[in-house]
Amino acid sequence: MNIQIMNGIQLPAFDVEILALGKLIVVPFKQFQPEGKAFWLYPCQQLPNDLSLEEYYQPEYLAKARNSWAKYSTYPIHLKFWARCEYQWRINPEQKDILPKIAQSTIWNLTALENIFEQQKVLKLLILRVYHLSKPCIVNTPTDTGSFYWTKSEDIISNASENDIPVVSDSSFSQQKNLILFGNISPYQNIEALQFQCENISETNRDFEKLNHDIKQFLGWYSVPPIPKLDQSLAWIKTIAALGDRSIELEDKKSNYQAGTNFENISRQSLEFLGFNVENAYQGGAGGLDLYCSQPYPLVCECKAGKSIPSGTVQELIKLGGMHLGREQFINSAKLIIGPGNATSDNLKSSKEWKVSIIKAMTLQKLVELKAKYPGAINLIELKQYLEPGQIDDQINEYIAKIEKEIKLRSHIIQLVKRHLEKTGAKDAQVGNLCIAYLYDHPPQNLEDRELYDILIELSSPLTGYLGRIKEDFWKKDRFYYLRDLPIN
Repeated sequence: MNIQIMNGIQLPAFDVEILALGKLIVVPFKQFQPEGKAFWLYPCQQLPNDLSLEEYYQPEYLAKARNSWAKYSTYPIHLKFWARCEYQWRINPEQKDILPKIAQSTIWNLTALENIFEQQKVLKLLILRVYHLSKPCIVNTPTDTGSFYWTKSEDIISNASENDIPVVSDSSFSQQKNLILFGNISPYQNIEALQFQCENISETNRDFEKLNHDIKQFLGWYSVPPIPKLDQSLAWIKTIAALGDRSIELEDKKSNYQAGTNFENISRQSLEFLGFNVENAYQGGAGGLDLYCSQPYPLVCECKAGKSIPSGTVQELIKLGGMHLGREQFINSAKLIIGPGNATSDNLKSSKEWKVSIIKAMTLQKLVELKAKYPGAINLIELKQYLEPGQIDDQINEYIAKIEKEIKLRSHIIQLVKRHLEKTGAKDAQVGNLCIAYLYDHPPQNLEDRELYDILIELSSPLTGYLGRIKEDFWKKDRFYYLRDLPIN
């Protein structure tokens, strides 16, 4: 259900970023806001009482605050978050002794909070529940300075929704709210400080992304799982297409023979990586068969590096395959040509007659990249069904899209379990409850109860370990709990 938002509130840019991170749920704001009111969070370059950045923020946050200041100094500005007012908190003179603890639990200098308090004889704080906008609003022109932001015709406004993801989980928000209202300090201050350091470092060093995500998860702050990085030992994967298609190769000073050998070698490495058993008895070269895979099914492969697949390549494969394998063994094998560009008309005609599949080097690279990101994703027996005669890049891309869709569905179900447990405060959830929750969670595809259960079982296998399972005497009574995320693009 969409939420009608009429305006936004202007907050210092760095305050918005820290609210969006989850470290803050409270912010100074002098105008009264009724509980339950929703508004955009507009990152502005104005601080309360015209304080300077150095006066307003604690020293450890200054560098990040300056970056935020610079980031939102030009237009267009993207509004990525909206908030709902949960409580307007007034710190009156008799409560002034609580200011040091508020400063200690937040990002502001105590002297800044005291300055605001002395000017107004009260410190007004909004306790906000912040949500990610699924699609950012775009502010194209500068807005008037002040406490509120009003949309203009030049702005592109997106709808907020009840299904937008909160920055902080229900339990973490309640805990933070209670701590600050009762003047207590977070027990995880050291961990929060470590997270802030990881946040800064991960912007330039992706090795810290996983640690940053795990700390956020521990603190109950929403975090998109980092996309798995390609292991440095697998950097060769990115060179497959360039070695096969010499029109896109950066270094094109190699002889045709050397280029052909290089591509044959990386094709062998690729097929082995995908799970084929490539026989060493067939090493290619002049008059040789490039590649022969014996398992999980016989596959004869011809590799061509260059700017196009030469005419007669299919006939060459047929001749060499029959000579080295024998006619019957060759006929009963799957046949594949890997090379640059689209097949010529004679190759296409022959491929249909002899049931030879033809793919581009880039298509092979896509398969290997998918295998590298998700090691169990490629089912070679299933892939065989797509090895039809002719140019089959579209069919292989269809297979890759199918696998990615299945992975996204499983990632969605893991997040479903996670969110359901956060909302209910339970440690685990019964299958029946998860089936109902799935129906109301914008499911990517319709599933029968048993289909969802089968996927839950798969995700709770010791070999996957994304969910945990408590087995009962009937499948509908089985209970599941969250363990870890499945990152996707």
